[in-house]
Amino acid sequence: MSGFDNFNTDFYQSSYSVDDQNQGGYAYSNSEDPYNKPYGQYDYSQPMGYANPGLMQPPQAYTGQIYQPTPAFTPASSQSMYSSGFEDEPPLLEELGINFDHIWQKTLTVLHPLKAADGSIMNETDLAGPMVFCLAFGATLLLAGKIQFGYVYGISAIGCLGMYCLLNLMSMTGVSFGCVASVLGYCLLPMILLSGFGVLFSLQGVMGILITGAIIGWCSFSASKIFISALAMDGQQLLVAYPCALLYGVFALISVF
Repeated sequence: MSGFDNFNTDFYQSSYSVDDQNQGGYAYSNSEDPYNKPYGQYDYSQPMGYANPGLMQPPQAYTGQIYQPTPAFTPASSQSMYSSGFEDEPPLLEELGINFDHIWQKTLTVLHPLKAADGSIMNETDLAGPMVFCLAFGATLLLAGKIQFGYVYGISAIGCLGMYCLLNLMSMTGVSFGCVASVLGYCLLPMILLSGFGVLFSLQGVMGILITGAIIGWCSFSASKIFISALAMDGQQLLVAYPCALLYGVFALISVF
């Protein structure tokens, strides 16, 4: 026991005692501090000093419906998000340059050579009808045993280029290559009838030569009439009809022979 007594005497001596626990230790005692009150004397009805009033608000009642929550964001209308709706957009065929009404009017103008041509419609670049007529012309030649699709498209391209240069030299306003190709393609429609006749009977006789001449005149007269009305070339129809007759004469030779 002497060793234990020596251990207590050798330990660090301080003035701290157990009785000091009931006092406000660490030199921070304050008689007004509510947290130093003994158990059972503290007033719990008072709010805590560190509580945030904004976080202790009572919950609000839910005003929405079940399975139908109130949207927090109301999207803007489509009219405000976009400058124009889908109703204001043109049809897809019109955006592609395909107008069946104009195609029908141009076809009737070609089929009726004495009908006055509408220059505003004929001045459009419409290649849907000419492509169909070129395919129909090649198909009728194919029915007659003549595979001439390459010649049809080759002669068409060379003829359109020649007429484009000629009309730009003769007219004051000028013309686009697409307009020339559109007019010459539409006026190929009577030549389809000639190739269709060639499927049924031979065109190398006298009757075939007369029909071929009439078809060439029909095509060239319709093309020159349209060019005159679209380019305001009054009094020059015969000058325009002559190169058109040369072009359609080549197509007639393919149909006959």
